[in-house]
Amino acid sequence: MINVKTMNTQTAVSQLTDHKQNQDNLSIASLVERILARDEGIITSTGAVSATTGNYTGRSPKDKFIVNDEESSDKVEWGSVNQPIDDDTFLNLFQKVTDYLGEQEEFFTFNGFAGADEKYRLPIQVVTQFAWHNLFANQLFIRPTKEELDNHNPQFTVVSAPKFKADPAVDGTNSEAFVIISFKHKIVLIGGTEYAGEIKKSIFSVMNYLLPTKQDVLPMHCSANVGPEGDVALFFGLSGTGKTTLSADPNRRLIGDDEHAWSQHGIFNIEGGCYAKCVNLSEEKEPQIYNAIRFGAVLENVVVNDDTRMPDYDDTSLTENTRAAYAIDHIDNIITPSIAGHPNTIIFLTADAFGVLPPISKLTKEQAMYHFLSGYTSKLAGTERGITEPEATFSACFGSPFLPLPAAEYAKMLGEKIDEHDAQVFLVNTGWTGGPYGVGSRMKLGYTRAMVQAALEGELASVETLQDEFFGLSIPKHCPGVPSDVLNPKKTWDDPSAYDEKAKDLASKFHDNFKKFNHVTEDIVKAGPVFRG
Repeated sequence: MINVKTMNTQTAVSQLTDHKQNQDNLSIASLVERILARDEGIITSTGAVSATTGNYTGRSPKDKFIVNDEESSDKVEWGSVNQPIDDDTFLNLFQKVTDYLGEQEEFFTFNGFAGADEKYRLPIQVVTQFAWHNLFANQLFIRPTKEELDNHNPQFTVVSAPKFKADPAVDGTNSEAFVIISFKHKIVLIGGTEYAGEIKKSIFSVMNYLLPTKQDVLPMHCSANVGPEGDVALFFGLSGTGKTTLSADPNRRLIGDDEHAWSQHGIFNIEGGCYAKCVNLSEEKEPQIYNAIRFGAVLENVVVNDDTRMPDYDDTSLTENTRAAYAIDHIDNIITPSIAGHPNTIIFLTADAFGVLPPISKLTKEQAMYHFLSGYTSKLAGTERGITEPEATFSACFGSPFLPLPAAEYAKMLGEKIDEHDAQVFLVNTGWTGGPYGVGSRMKLGYTRAMVQAALEGELASVETLQDEFFGLSIPKHCPGVPSDVLNPKKTWDDPSAYDEKAKDLASKFHDNFKKFNHVTEDIVKAGPVFRG
């Protein structure tokens, strides 16, 4: 038995991984063999492994904690997102989990990195009860060379024991599931949930803390690509806004699709793979993702035909949050390593179901910081139980569940970098036009692609603009490949007065949401909607 209270926790981790049961850095083929032998999953017709996650088919935000100690107490923004837990409670649970794993016939360790730029990367170690979770880590994080593996010294460790269930009354958790980050001990402890996404997002949360506080680097929840001339674009957006679709451009090489960082040298991908949604996935609509799901990839909660072993991406009987994890080199059109220069263009994507935001507008630095902090999109009727009409959704910095620090700190860093590198920022509405959801129609993808292309190629830099009366946004009067009437949302509505009412309603929601940001400067507050109710 390892006594974690009488030794350094990293020593305890080392003793755990020294167990003879530990299967250390197995190859992809060996992991697949162990997955099948342990009956953790099946092989599909594509060659990918398919596994299911039981009761937890998504992240469990109410079960996520950060240890409140001398390292974190005055830096973390405590609240419903970053729930505090004390060090003794963490150590007691860590003791139980390490004892539990030590009793297993085998467990698995992956050693690799978070961060493609060697100057800023974090050496990590992922210890998992499940072989398929270790394959997931192998696909999502950066895989070391043999030389790097021989000299690997992990600076942060994820310990995942899905079958270990906490007792809230004894263990200080909210349920049987827990995701606990200790920045002091450099450990992420996961239990009670089989959802593999907790492993990925916990390391992203770690990087969202370490990069700004230790290395003055801005972490970002965005996709990124690079053009033939080396111009770099970032795409921010919540689920359903088209981030993956628009960044997967055949004329531009992908840097990464979800997590990046902006240093004094430029952009780098935090990950070594992609974690794509695959609901309604088809080769016709998203060929890059479809063809990336092959041997080595992991399908999560995708229904598979018992006879043919073909994945049915249209079947959401297990969950709508079906996922595929695959290494980034499963995609042909990528940049290697996943590093590029400073961004020339930044795109904020929103799917406005109220139908009032312009399809594209150019932002000032202050407006960019305002909309970055707001992180707006819409939830649609039918996507969640109880939602009968579109709802405005705000997620600070387009990723509030993963931000240990106050959102204003990330926004300040973004504003400084926009200034320093003269990046052009655009707000692109991929949502509704001609009326709200149920009346109007979804913006044509062809129009959106044309607007994004025009923004990336600098064709909107000198175009004449008009100022939106409710949101204060600068709307281009012309854009190649897009009818001029489409660019002004009010002109697409049959009833202009109905547009005014919806615009006032959404503007008020922006203002109400922004009240929670107490530490931003007045110029950013004033960069929000002109209409104030």
